[in-house]
Amino acid sequence: MKVLDSHDRPMRSLRLSVTDRCNLRCQYCMPEENYVWLPRADILHFEEISTLVDVFAGLGVDKVRLTGGEPLARRELPKLVEMLARKPALADLALTTNGILLAAQAGDLKRAGLGRLTVSLDTLDPARFRDLSKRDVHSQVLEGIDAALAVGFQGLKIDTVVMQGVNDDELIALVEFARSKRAEVRFIEYMDVGGATGWSMERVVTRVEMLQRLARHYGKLEPVEEQSSAPAARYRLPDGATFGIISSTTQPFCSTCDRSRVTADGVYYLCLYARQGFDLRGLLRSGASATEIAETIASLWRARADRGAEQRLELRQRSALARPGELRQDPHVEMHTRGG
Repeated sequence: MKVLDSHDRPMRSLRLSVTDRCNLRCQYCMPEENYVWLPRADILHFEEISTLVDVFAGLGVDKVRLTGGEPLARRELPKLVEMLARKPALADLALTTNGILLAAQAGDLKRAGLGRLTVSLDTLDPARFRDLSKRDVHSQVLEGIDAALAVGFQGLKIDTVVMQGVNDDELIALVEFARSKRAEVRFIEYMDVGGATGWSMERVVTRVEMLQRLARHYGKLEPVEEQSSAPAARYRLPDGATFGIISSTTQPFCSTCDRSRVTADGVYYLCLYARQGFDLRGLLRSGASATEIAETIASLWRARADRGAEQRLELRQRSALARPGELRQDPHVEMHTRGG
């Protein structure tokens, strides 16, 4: 079944959070030490997640990305990966991780059938990593990347949130690091969602600025022409190496966005910026049939008019989407809760 929203955007991609917990406290996502966590009794069981994925697949979803929080902090995650990898309707099963626990789990994830991996890495400087994340575990992230390559993961992506005056001097170094790992770096504009309570436009390094800096070093950059709803615009260096830029802040891609997200406790969000979600866990645990759940999801998607990033761009006075007090009152507003 093909389901279109009010802007004729299909439902194809699902970002599925498996936990709201994380072992880092990154400036742009979880800068505080203390958080209001989702009640453990509310977290979806693997069987419930599998049921929901079947429902979404029946509505046209063929891409699932496991997120968090830090998804590898979810106990026995390879078991869930194995359950999902068996579903013939899924063409792409991916996972985003900060890499800290990856070295120990890379082999199990590969054997379970995980297709693709994205590792977040914002700096190559251990001291800077510690300042950014409040944790001294930079070497573990690098070990995780090497372990993923060693067990056979290909097409590895490295995600870097670029912040003015923080790590914007590492663009070239990160391109070269990714090249050395047979990976592709994706630079992400600093976004004003969830826990980015210190966000300001002055801290954003735009796609235009990144391209200018990289072109000064490498020469002419060629856009990679491809038919894709993926968030990254990709570019090719003169020697053929590629990189991507996700510019949700200054050049949103709402018009082609085919993704929605389910939190670890089963709340369904149609947009990363949405303030209201729908409780799918309640339907599951009340005994609703797969057909009833599918009808609910389809009706929500058909009514979807969200273009959150575009609306944020239109604001004259733009500041962080939420303040710490709001996040404590409603943890679902957090980026790490809804699977940024």
